[in-house]
Amino acid sequence: MKDNLTLIIAIVVVAFLLIVGVIFFLRNDKRKRIKKKLEELEIEKNKLDSSPIVPELAKVESFLKNPKLEVMYKEWTERLQNIKDNQIPKLTDMILETEYSLSQKNYKSTVYKLAKLEMEIYKVRTNSDFLLGEIKELTSSEERSREVITDFKKKFRMLHQKFQQTKSEFGPMTNVVQKQFKVISKRFEDYETIMDNNEYTEINEIVLIINDLLKHMEIVVEEVPSIVLLAYNAIPKRITEVQEIYNWMVKAGYPLGYLNVEYNIEEAEKKIGDIIVRTKSLNLEESLFELKVLLDYFESLFTDFESEKVARASYEDNNAAFRNKLGKISSVVEDIFTQLDDIKNIYHLSEEDIEILKQLHIDLLEVSNDYKVLIDHTMNNTSFAYTKLLKELEELSLRLAKIEDKLDNSLDAIGSMRDDEVRARQQLDEIKVILKESKLKMREYNLPYIPQSYYVELKEAMGAIREIVRELEKKPITISVLNTRVDTARDLVLKLYTKTKELLKVATFAETALVYGNRYRSSYDGLSNKLNLSEQLFLKGEYQKSLELTINLLNKIEPGIYEKLAYMYDLGK
Repeated sequence: MKDNLTLIIAIVVVAFLLIVGVIFFLRNDKRKRIKKKLEELEIEKNKLDSSPIVPELAKVESFLKNPKLEVMYKEWTERLQNIKDNQIPKLTDMILETEYSLSQKNYKSTVYKLAKLEMEIYKVRTNSDFLLGEIKELTSSEERSREVITDFKKKFRMLHQKFQQTKSEFGPMTNVVQKQFKVISKRFEDYETIMDNNEYTEINEIVLIINDLLKHMEIVVEEVPSIVLLAYNAIPKRITEVQEIYNWMVKAGYPLGYLNVEYNIEEAEKKIGDIIVRTKSLNLEESLFELKVLLDYFESLFTDFESEKVARASYEDNNAAFRNKLGKISSVVEDIFTQLDDIKNIYHLSEEDIEILKQLHIDLLEVSNDYKVLIDHTMNNTSFAYTKLLKELEELSLRLAKIEDKLDNSLDAIGSMRDDEVRARQQLDEIKVILKESKLKMREYNLPYIPQSYYVELKEAMGAIREIVRELEKKPITISVLNTRVDTARDLVLKLYTKTKELLKVATFAETALVYGNRYRSSYDGLSNKLNLSEQLFLKGEYQKSLELTINLLNKIEPGIYEKLAYMYDLGK
């Protein structure tokens, strides 16, 4: 029992000694870490004492020649003095206080004072670095600005050389540009004067001014020749040409009022005058863009004029054919109605057949009245473009074609052999006219290549017409066969006519897109080769593929180009 008590006491004593040892070790380690941190902060304080502010300030003192610089020098000196006389001594006192607290083993107070000391050193170092930065900004400004000005002078010489080489392209603006070069040259002289007078506070301002002037001069040298070319030559020439063609077409009876040519010319001339005035003061903002827009507008007018000429020719041709067709159908319908009672008694027509004939008569009267209105517009035309009149005539043609189809159906029900024969001969003439129109259109457009399938359909249509002629020459005529021959020929010819229009429309659109795309050939890498491929497709007669390729190419440059071209050239979707 006694032995156990002795063992317990021994264990307690050992444990106590271990705890005391650990506490001593921890306190000693903490003291060492605090002392090391304090030594590091003292080194930081000593670095502040040896800051290179004084040498830099001495540089400033060597070129004190103006009041503004003297004020800055005085203010910097006072700030330096404050750091040396107040802030750094305060740091010394704080170090001493911290060391005393450490020597008294008052670790809590020591850590607190250490944190305050670190913060105060950071504040003094920041003040010192900021002051040094301000002084160096001035003392190093000469070296930095010299490098910049050297680059500016090189840029100035390049711009001036380019101007001298292309001076003839500047036209009336030559003197204005020369004066601007003299202004920039004077600014370089101002810079040298500032450097000679050691006015370093003015350096940044003059450097920024020269930089802005050179950037502006780059734009001037690049854009003024194009502005002069467009404003003094290209656009006025286009205006004169447009005015001459416009006056001639108006005298020839073309209704061009919808184009507002005279008003737009007047506004364009005002805009050109304004751009010239602004260019004389070298205010080039948006000038080149606005001139290009004007040039594009006047270029587009030539297309509008050509469209009107083509539309007028088509209108006059189609009008004659429509008038002839309307007369024939009206004559047939009138003959039927004068004999309607007899026909009804002889052929036992149903009420449904009679109602169909009456409705045909009403529809035909409406088409005739609408056609008279169209002719009145044509005779007294001052505002309706031929492109619009042509569309109106095409709509009337479609309505008349529908009436003709219904009339054919009615005639099948009531007509005699003679009536069918007459109708067949009339339709034969009309089919021949449509076929002729298809051929004329194809010759007129002179496509580089006509697909073989087109010739096949042309051959089928011509063969169908020959079948009608053979059927008419037979005696007796088999009406059912004749009607079949006429229907077949009409369908084939109309199909050919439709295919002709569609083929020409696609080819025209493809050609227009290619011509439009030529303006970008030199501006985009690889575009020229792809446009060449599109041209090859066009020349091979693959017009749809050519159109799709060209539109896809242009759409990357001008999104929505398909609708734009369709709208500009009235080509339709």
